[in-house]
Amino acid sequence: MKLLVLDGNSILNRAFYGIKLLTTKEGLFTNGIYGFLMMLQKLESEVQPDAVAIAFDLKAPTFRHKRYAGYKANRHGMPDELAQQLPNLKELLQLLGYKLVTCESFEADDILGTLSASCTKKKDTCVIATGDRDSLQLVGPYVSVRLASTKYGQPQVAVYDEQRVQEDYGVTPPEMIEIKALQGDASDCIPGVRGIGPKGAGELIQKYHSIDYIYGHLEELDIRESMRQKLRNGKENAYLSHELGTIRKDVPIDTDPESYRKVPADRQKASELMRRLEFFKLLEKMDWGNSSNVSAGADNRDAAASLSLDLHPEMDSLCEALQKDGKLFMVGEFNGRELQRLTVAQGGNAYLLESPEDWKRLFSLQLPCSTYDSKPLFTAAEAAGCELNLSMDT
Repeated sequence: MKLLVLDGNSILNRAFYGIKLLTTKEGLFTNGIYGFLMMLQKLESEVQPDAVAIAFDLKAPTFRHKRYAGYKANRHGMPDELAQQLPNLKELLQLLGYKLVTCESFEADDILGTLSASCTKKKDTCVIATGDRDSLQLVGPYVSVRLASTKYGQPQVAVYDEQRVQEDYGVTPPEMIEIKALQGDASDCIPGVRGIGPKGAGELIQKYHSIDYIYGHLEELDIRESMRQKLRNGKENAYLSHELGTIRKDVPIDTDPESYRKVPADRQKASELMRRLEFFKLLEKMDWGNSSNVSAGADNRDAAASLSLDLHPEMDSLCEALQKDGKLFMVGEFNGRELQRLTVAQGGNAYLLESPEDWKRLFSLQLPCSTYDSKPLFTAAEAAGCELNLSMDT
C-alpha cells in the first residue's frame, strides 16, 4: 500500500506564487487552483499511489496557539487573490474523488505526521508532498518527503529520504526537531534559545543529538562558557520550542490508508465547475466526453502557466513599481541554508535577483511580504542587516 499525503495549503501557496495571476471572464482568480491540479497530476504520475489524502489547515486556533500566545503572531491572512481560490479548489478536489482531511485544534502538518506514523506502523509506504521543511522530521524507513521549491523562477521538487536529510543537514530526521528547539523559527515566532542561530544549533545537535542530553549534562559539555550561559538562560524556551516544533502523530482522524482511495468523480458537477473556471484544455485531457462543449472557449492556461522571467532587472524601476504596489511577492532559492537567488513577482512578470546588494535593497523596502517558505528568508534578511516584514507564508 502506498499513500500520497499532500499539505494542501502549502502546495496551493506554491502553485499561487509559481504562476502569474489568471482570471476568468467573470473575474475569478484561478492560477493557484490550476497550478495545484498540475502538481497533483505530476505527483500521481511519478508516485503512482494507491490512495491520496489532502490535508488542509482550519482558520481556528490550534493547540500551539493555546500553548503559546505568540505562536505565528506575525502572520496575516492570505492575499485576497489567493483566499478566493481556496473554496473552489476544495470543492473541485472533492468532486474529482479526493478525500480532504482537516481536524480542529491541529495543523495540516499534524495530519501529515499522523498518517505517516500510521503507514510506518503498518509498514506501508507514505510519500509526503509539501513545501515546508518542518516535515523533514517525519522522514523514515517508510516515509519520504517531496519538498517543493523554486529554481530560476520555476518549480522544483527535492526527494528526501533519511540519507538525503543527513547529507543536507548533518542530522537524522528526528534531530531536525532538536535544532529548531535551539535556533527557534522567526517565521512562526518560535523563540528558541536567545543568541543561538542555525549554525550553532546545528553544531550542538550534530555533537550531542538532543536537548535532553544537552541539559542533562550542561555543566560537563565541551563548549564555550558564553554558549553554556545562553543555554542556561534559554532552557524554558528551548523546551517550549521543542513542543511547538514537534509535529504531532496522534490527531483524531481516520488513519487507515484504505480510507483514502479515490472514489469515482462526479463528472457532471466537476465539468461544470471546471468550465466555470475556464479549464477547458485540462477538462479535454480528462477525456470525459462532450469534447465539443469542453473546447467551446480559448484556453490560455498552458501559455500562461509560468511567469515571464527577467534575469537582469533594472532595480530602480523594479523598486519603484513595488513601492507603488505597496506589497511584495517573492520566493527564495537556497543551497542548504544559504540564499542563492530571489524571484520577485510584479505586474505579471518575475524578476530573478542573484546579487546580495539587490537582496538587501529589496529587504530594505520593508513592504508587506507574501512568500513561500519564509523560514530561511528571515535568516537571509537578518544577514543583510534588515528585517522581513512578513505578511503571509505557507
